[in-house]
Amino acid sequence: MSTPYPFTAIVGQDDLRLALLLNAVSPAVGGVLVRGEKGTAKSTAVRALAALMPQVTVVAGCRFSCDPAVPDPACPDGPHPGAGGVSRDARTVELPVGASEDRLVGALDIERALSEGVKAFEPGLLADAHRGILYVDEVNLLHDHLVDLLLDAAAMGASYVEREGVSVRHAARFLLVGTMNPEEGELRPQLLDRFGLTVEVAASRDTDLRVEVVRRRLAYDDDPAGFAAKWASEEGDLRERIVTARALLPHVRLGDDALRQIAATCAAFEVDGMRADIVMARTATALAAWAGREDVQEEDVRQAALLALPHRRRRNPFDAPGLDEDKLDDTLEQNSPPQGEDEDGGDDDPDPGPDGPRGGIPPQSDGDGPDAPERTESEQGDTPEPPTEQPEQQSAPAGRGTGEQPAARSAEPFRTRMLSVPGLGEGAAGRRSRARTEHGRTTGAVRPRGTLTKLHLAATVQAAAPHQRARGRTGRGLVVRRDDLRQTTREGREGNLVLFVVDASGSMAARQRMSAVKGAVLSLLLDAYQRRDKVGLVTFRGRDAEVVLPPTSSVDAAAARLELLPTGGRTPLAAGLLKAHDVLRVERLRDPSRRPLLVVVTDGRATGGPEPVALAGRAARLHEAEGVASVVVDCESGMVRLGLAAELARELGGTAVTLDELRADSIAGLVKDVQGTSRKAA
Repeated sequence: MSTPYPFTAIVGQDDLRLALLLNAVSPAVGGVLVRGEKGTAKSTAVRALAALMPQVTVVAGCRFSCDPAVPDPACPDGPHPGAGGVSRDARTVELPVGASEDRLVGALDIERALSEGVKAFEPGLLADAHRGILYVDEVNLLHDHLVDLLLDAAAMGASYVEREGVSVRHAARFLLVGTMNPEEGELRPQLLDRFGLTVEVAASRDTDLRVEVVRRRLAYDDDPAGFAAKWASEEGDLRERIVTARALLPHVRLGDDALRQIAATCAAFEVDGMRADIVMARTATALAAWAGREDVQEEDVRQAALLALPHRRRRNPFDAPGLDEDKLDDTLEQNSPPQGEDEDGGDDDPDPGPDGPRGGIPPQSDGDGPDAPERTESEQGDTPEPPTEQPEQQSAPAGRGTGEQPAARSAEPFRTRMLSVPGLGEGAAGRRSRARTEHGRTTGAVRPRGTLTKLHLAATVQAAAPHQRARGRTGRGLVVRRDDLRQTTREGREGNLVLFVVDASGSMAARQRMSAVKGAVLSLLLDAYQRRDKVGLVTFRGRDAEVVLPPTSSVDAAAARLELLPTGGRTPLAAGLLKAHDVLRVERLRDPSRRPLLVVVTDGRATGGPEPVALAGRAARLHEAEGVASVVVDCESGMVRLGLAAELARELGGTAVTLDELRADSIAGLVKDVQGTSRKAA
């Protein structure tokens, strides 16, 4: 077994370490979601926390880690009256992104359940993680139904497995930690809310801190055991402090003044529901216990708000998480008890506790441990925000044409009509087009390929029934063999690759018009986010086209690139369509099961070069020949309309819609499935 990197040797990342330690003190806080760029010690910190967790006492031989003092009465391995206990380290269980539902919650042996009437249950990862840590790396890439199961178990403290009338329940209480890189896509807001705390992490821009990170990492790689031995004393002290804080936690008092500040803060930031209030209360209590105090103070409430509210105040997917600290301070001040009249009748100055109001992050973790250089107080804890990355579009490259105009602001987004790819796919789970999926309505039954996951009971009984006499059936039970089992086929929805091809030429450059176009594309991006699609963005203007955003799950990135999009120059429509063809060809090789939907946003004009209209027609027919579903959003305006966008849609084998028809509340009819309506009419 490899030696984990010591938790106390991690440099910086104060908020990350504090959030993890608070959950170690009080798992009822609800877990931590760690958001940040790659290479910022997210996974290292989570794996290092396991070594600090106190040992647990479990019933000997119980696969579900029952506590012998209070065994689970519904344990599948129980009951456990008078069972002896054994101590072991708390487990850290990692949930792979590609895990199946059965791997997560466990599986029943359906064949034995039908033929023998016994509940033969194989525990899943939720059972393994009971009373330990469940770690999900790249939680934003986990299938939605698995995230739902995971968070339901975390909220209820139990896992339920239902298979054709046979059910098993077992306890599943664990510290849930998820990590994600926002560049690879966001979690749905309702899933964000289910994590107790969230932390944003970024690499420090401080040279000395970066040097210390590299120095410690190289020392660890050269001699993991020796490096860990140097930090053993600090690790032991931190472990003891967790035990002490856990023992103190039941004695911490959350007074009415602190509760009023919590409620006022949640109301001021307009968070939905009451979960935020409850999480803040638990977090503030854990902070007080961590600081060695028996009373929750204002600084505990403030720190709890900074950890529990940023991800809950997002009003739409394109809002950056964060909290206005000035507003937070004003709210706390307005709801503070009068000076000298606090509930305890004590003095005005709060007791900072043994390690200060920030919760006592071990100072050696910022570079004061063994082999670390001397550091000043100002150097510790400062993690400057990284500069905002912007696409290089400040000036047009040579040959793009003249007359470039600055980027227009997007109009307000609106709810769009449903656009989907025709036919039946087998792509990643989502909410756009019809597909064969593991979840959805039942459409039939087939012989299972490999492990049976979804039994079709009626089809199984029908297959077994004709053979009962030949198999020597004598009792009431059905004699079922492996060949009789039938797998349920289901139909649900898949996510698609929505590739936007946006005309940014001079014909679209009127600011009011381009603002409306950007608003429409932003609306479609919001729809793609909600339907769990991948998106890409190609623009064309001047003499060529460019891939502004390669296909990605980060709809936020597409929205940011769209906002900065300048306009001007000629209209190389053919170049835009050919560039889109190249993008789709590459993506087809990378992910052949994900079907594309091409959305061309243009007025249909084509200028520049010899025979621009004919070239655009030939490029469009390439997409039509490969069966790419497409829709053209007609941006033509004015009294005189040429109908060029509708002609382009016919060449693509798709359909054209106006900006007004794109709205979900539009009176104009719109065929939901993007089919070749115009082509059939012709």
